[in-house]
Amino acid sequence: MLQKRPLWRQTPPAIFPVCLGFLGLGLGWRNAAFVLPVPQEIGDLLLGLGMAYFLYFLAFYVRKVLARPSVVLDDMQSPAARAGVSAAAMTMMLLAAALLPLGVSVPQVWWCGVILQIFASAIGCFAIWKEDPQKRAFSPYQYLTFVGPVVGPIAGIPLGYIWQSIALTFAALVAYVIITAGWFQSLIKRLPETSQLPTLVIYLSPNCLFAVSFGLLNYDVPFYLFYFISNAIAPILIVFTLCKIRPPWSPAWASFTFPIGAFLQLQVLAVSKGVGLMAEIGVYVTMILGTPVVLGIAYRSVLAWVTGELAEKSTAAQV
Repeated sequence: MLQKRPLWRQTPPAIFPVCLGFLGLGLGWRNAAFVLPVPQEIGDLLLGLGMAYFLYFLAFYVRKVLARPSVVLDDMQSPAARAGVSAAAMTMMLLAAALLPLGVSVPQVWWCGVILQIFASAIGCFAIWKEDPQKRAFSPYQYLTFVGPVVGPIAGIPLGYIWQSIALTFAALVAYVIITAGWFQSLIKRLPETSQLPTLVIYLSPNCLFAVSFGLLNYDVPFYLFYFISNAIAPILIVFTLCKIRPPWSPAWASFTFPIGAFLQLQVLAVSKGVGLMAEIGVYVTMILGTPVVLGIAYRSVLAWVTGELAEKSTAAQV
């Protein structure tokens, strides 16, 4: 049932991980057309839809924040919401990469994404500091909150921001090591609840993005290290999660979208670096299996947004 309150008043940050996955998928398709016999029109279409999808929800969220700026703090009471706000900044950096061929104020878009990511990480730290110490715990959502800067080099390097891209990558690497060590310790004790099992797939995303960033920076050793880690864990995480999750749909299903987009971009980069058949298979398999998953979750998220289900299930703040 449709909501009577204006939708912008309850815009949930949980929609932004889906935007990140949608735009990442489009970038992967477009870049694949330069190295494989893939129709470029599909990538352009997906990128156009992904940009419209993101800007639509971003406009609503900005209006919500302008109505009451403190709503950002209210929205960041949970790790999932913090991840959602950070995903908006990450998507902004990907938007710069999508706009590169058009040259439409790309540096400004990229810097806006970088600044928003730093802001989101700072607010995330503040929210954790204010949180009840007994509730603090490592989770895969923190990869978006604190490892998000690793997205920067995708557009930063083509724009000529080399040392800035290096700084973003290594700052993200420090956070990655800390979060991974803490999260793995908690996983040994117990797995997430069934409704949160899709969040396990988030771990694939930073590994793929580190491989992409190091590959673009021409750091071959870390590129191949993260490339093979990504290839090793991708089937394990996805198959295990798909076997365990059960209906009904939840906002956590967005956790499938951006790792799929990141994995596709990594395989395309690997093809361009001459990795060979393994990378080519990775591209086609991800396109065939991953594209309907991302688009399906994007469509389901829109339905949940219109009815207010997404805001309710993700406990989004309202103004």
